[in-house]
Amino acid sequence: MSDLVDRLVAHVLGLEVRLLACQARLTARTDPEALHELRTTVRRLRSLLRPLRGLPGVEQVEAAASRVGEMTTPLRDREVLAAYLLEHGQPEAAHRRMALMAEAYPAVAVSPELAQLLMILDAFPRFLRASQRQGLLKGLHKRIEKRLGKQWKKLDVALHDPAHDRHRLRLLIKRVRYGIEAYPELDRLPKPALPRLKSAQGALGDWHDCWQWLVRAQEEVDLQPCVAVWKTTMANAEARADRVLDKLSARCFKS
Repeated sequence: MSDLVDRLVAHVLGLEVRLLACQARLTARTDPEALHELRTTVRRLRSLLRPLRGLPGVEQVEAAASRVGEMTTPLRDREVLAAYLLEHGQPEAAHRRMALMAEAYPAVAVSPELAQLLMILDAFPRFLRASQRQGLLKGLHKRIEKRLGKQWKKLDVALHDPAHDRHRLRLLIKRVRYGIEAYPELDRLPKPALPRLKSAQGALGDWHDCWQWLVRAQEEVDLQPCVAVWKTTMANAEARADRVLDKLSARCFKS
């Protein structure tokens, strides 16, 4: 158990360092991947914390991480859309959104949401060590394994539901995938599971992008030239996602 706590502390410290690096890159405004990596790091942190719910300090870190995620979601959506527009012959629409992003990057870096997360996260390893000394981490291995098992079961059930919701499936796949990456020593899924989860997440991500852009196009007039292409791309992505999900369900989650 001590080894597991040591790995947890090391993992938290590593994620904190990554967040600080992303913060510096956002301040500099020179790195187009900084926001994406910030969000990915926050997601990995939340995946690490989810099986630890109920332990001292976890709720505070989770809440702070959630606020950073909520703050940056519309910014990342705009960033991805701008990159698509630039690549697909809509430079004016792209540059309008890129100009807004140039202002958003440093704002995220100095945001109270990110400052709060970094402050709480800095103290969290001490909470873990205090919980360890107080005997609150007994059975931690089984606790984490049980929570991960519940996540896998939820995805299993969703995959075998003929009326599955692609939005929910995308979220469940992310949780299972990042849970495996947070606790690889506790992974009980077949070896092909992780690459298939990544493939399914990518397919559903393409579908979700088109769905979201079509919704935006109803209010943002400069997106209208892309609507026909997005409808076709969305239909293709939907079909590809279904094929990937069928393989994932049949080969990795057999009910």
